[in-house]
Amino acid sequence: MALAQAKPAPLAARIEGLSVPAGAGWAAAARADALARLEAMGLPGRRDEYWRFTAPDVLNAPEPARAAVLDTGDEEPIFDAVDRLKVVFVDGVFDAEASDTLEMAGLEIERLGDALARDITWARDLYGVLEARGQDPVKRPHAALNTAFATDGVAIRATGRAEKPVSLIYLHESDSSDAILHHLVRVEEGAELTLLESGPAAARFNKAMEVDVAAGGAFHHVRAQGRDHERRAITHAFARVGRGALYKSFTLTANGALTRNEHVVEIAGDEASAHVAGAALGDGHSGPFHHDDTVFITHDAVACESRQVFKKVLRNGAEGVFQGKILVKPGAQKTDGYQLSQALLLDEDSSFQAKPELEIYADDVQCSHGSTTGAIDETALFYLRSRGVPTAEATDLLVLAFVAEAIDEIADETLREEVMSRLTAWLERRRRG
Repeated sequence: MALAQAKPAPLAARIEGLSVPAGAGWAAAARADALARLEAMGLPGRRDEYWRFTAPDVLNAPEPARAAVLDTGDEEPIFDAVDRLKVVFVDGVFDAEASDTLEMAGLEIERLGDALARDITWARDLYGVLEARGQDPVKRPHAALNTAFATDGVAIRATGRAEKPVSLIYLHESDSSDAILHHLVRVEEGAELTLLESGPAAARFNKAMEVDVAAGGAFHHVRAQGRDHERRAITHAFARVGRGALYKSFTLTANGALTRNEHVVEIAGDEASAHVAGAALGDGHSGPFHHDDTVFITHDAVACESRQVFKKVLRNGAEGVFQGKILVKPGAQKTDGYQLSQALLLDEDSSFQAKPELEIYADDVQCSHGSTTGAIDETALFYLRSRGVPTAEATDLLVLAFVAEAIDEIADETLREEVMSRLTAWLERRRRG
């Protein structure tokens, strides 16, 4: 009688079908280091402190769960009216024909594989570097997996003020696609870049982005995740912010079975600012909705500012999670840190879990955090209804007012209005059923 074959360990099963892409010697070493970190950590489980609110099973599984491709009908893609340089990925693979020419004044941009194939490149000082720094004190195994096995992505270097945004567009065409993308962004001293991201990307999506903003530079990031109901995604943004520099990131999420967005920001230069914000609208009517924002901002310089502003609107059994931390290191005096997470629950079946944290080792600081969970303001709802506004429309107006504080973190007025119009359209579709 033949012995039953032993099942492979979870990590071995997860990476069994993956191969390390080719590259220069330094890139191969960076990938090998990431794989060694991953093997030392293992995959996350529900007993891990930062995964106790989000089950990582579908992210750990050897194969992705199938995700039906959503037909968006005649709806124009978000940011379509914005003058931008388009870079298109289909199920995690760069599509040259659908993309614009990768050229722009004040900007150098190329595919990740091309950057990692050269011995002399600025990418050598960034690929896997910020990801490795972001593993302490919280382990992030899926980020290490990304660095080790990422198959595509872009390397963007802003040398001046980019004349228009770079738009990364993620299209989803296969219901079993499993995409791993890694992007590098370097904003040189005094330069400025706006990066847009949009689209569902794949049935399962693992994305990492490493962003280095030099002294006096500015990086603006606006992302729209959606709209496939069944997609599953984990994203990581690792940022280092230099003296007097600005880092701003906003994410809009609608739909999706499971989304976890991790942000790890190191404020390394005096008088720098980092703002991370997001708005999530989840409706469990069409299937599970679980949305997790996990943010870790470290202050390691003098007179710096950070803001975390997250709003979630949940209905029909949707689940929301926020885990945010501000760490103020010794010597980081005159720190101004602000953290806010709020959830609006539109029924009794939805839930929100929050874990705000402050860890401060300096004495001249101003840090605060707040977290609230509640229902629609009945007084405000009554006021609108008494003036002839139907209940459903009045509820939508209050939802838009609720998320406005997070959307206001977008610096560009045109992009701010675009995001607000998309939210309005999303609510109208839900109202029509």
